[in-house]
Amino acid sequence: MKYKMLNVGAAAVLSAFLAVPAFANEANKIGYVNTQRVFRDAPAAVKAQKKLDAEFSRRDQDLQVVAKKLQTLQENLEKNGVTMSESERRNKERELNDLNRDFQRRQREFREDLNLRQNEEMAAVLEKANKAIKQIAENEKFDLILQDVVWVSPKLDITDKVIKALSDDKAGK
Repeated sequence: MKYKMLNVGAAAVLSAFLAVPAFANEANKIGYVNTQRVFRDAPAAVKAQKKLDAEFSRRDQDLQVVAKKLQTLQENLEKNGVTMSESERRNKERELNDLNRDFQRRQREFREDLNLRQNEEMAAVLEKANKAIKQIAENEKFDLILQDVVWVSPKLDITDKVIKALSDDKAGK
């Protein structure tokens, strides 16, 4: 829904921009930036992803160990449950349930923390990209630069310039 409104808004701005009589006699210089490519290919984005991977890899590995332990406990209970005493089986089930609850909680916290950090890192990348876009717009006398539209002609795409500007600027600092 959010993107649909942005696309409608971008179309309205573009329509109004192209309909303004003052621009009728001038060639309008319009550019487009693919934000997803910037997030994927810009040095600052690559560095941010590596930083996140390093920051969260240990917790991810810990969760994988717990998941493996849960699977082993479950298989053991299914395989040997019928031969266990009633109290032993209840204890194993309780252990499995406790471990599963702990795993679910840790997994949820991991996802929330990761999402928060990803949002923070991508916001920083977007801020740097917007500065680079503004600089390109001023230097190259663009009248309008759009981001994230449904379709655009490749001749208007200046994403490579933005990524290069972020590379040249050492925006990955």
